Amino acid sequence: MVERVDTVEPVDLSPARVLVVGDVMLDRYWFGDVERISPEAPVPVVRVSRSDERLGGAANVAFNAATLGARVALVGVVGADEPGDRIETLARAHGIDVQLARDPELPTTIKLRVIGRQQQLLRIDFERRPDAQVLARKLDAVRTLAGAADVLVLSDYGKGALAQIEAIIALARERALPVIVDPKGDDYQRYAGATVLTPNRAELREVVGSWRDEADLTERAQQLRRSLDVRYLLLTRSEEGMTLFADDGELHVPAQAREVFDVSGAGDTVVAVLAAMLGAGQPVADAVRLANRAGGIVVGKLGTAAVTPQELFE
Repeated sequence: MVERVDTVEPVDLSPARVLVVGDVMLDRYWFGDVERISPEAPVPVVRVSRSDERLGGAANVAFNAATLGARVALVGVVGADEPGDRIETLARAHGIDVQLARDPELPTTIKLRVIGRQQQLLRIDFERRPDAQVLARKLDAVRTLAGAADVLVLSDYGKGALAQIEAIIALARERALPVIVDPKGDDYQRYAGATVLTPNRAELREVVGSWRDEADLTERAQQLRRSLDVRYLLLTRSEEGMTLFADDGELHVPAQAREVFDVSGAGDTVVAVLAAMLGAGQPVADAVRLANRAGGIVVGKLGTAAVTPQELFE
């Protein structure tokens, strides 16, 4: 295994055309002060003083890629409701080409986080799976936009928007379009034929089991990669950095020493940087090193956030 230093020269990512498809959601934050415990139950009382709304899930991947300067299109499913309108407004404000299928029977997925004293106290999720008719409209949008993309990102949060993922990957392969998948769950067969898979340690362990050491990890990861006909498997390892598994061996990029404040959305940032770099025609090794740097920066921010080119290349 080769250790590589995480250094990359500044790269112009504006030529990259990134198509993001997946589970779109709205991240809401309630911030407040905690000064007492409730007399009704042993829980803190949060006096909310302000709120914030941010793009979440696949929309956060699109936001991160757009912040880097890439040209981004976003396809997903939302409800015919105020949160769905809010996602579209926020995305367009960041220059993202939004193609959202609306389901009047579906509430838009929301993750509500309650923050007290700069710590997350509670997360409340509102979600339901979309129906087949709406998913068919989403697939039509993917077919239309794929021809103008350099790279396709499939952001799977297990909310149902990627129920047709096999068809989407097949469509991309027909067009020789690289596919990056941020996976979820233990059924990786549905990701067969993708170009890059980006599981974290817990996600990979759910599929291949626990490994004894680095050699055992390499054997399990490479076996999974080959069985799925995936060119690269990028394992994100938190404080251990990242390891890229490929036909020609493994590339390990150590983590950069940074204070971890909040890991929310860090995986989205990693995938977005990887997509923008590959879409701009950069080598995969450079893409991994830059994605590793971006992940180290974004965990120092509160909530779902993006990394700017200035932060990446300073």
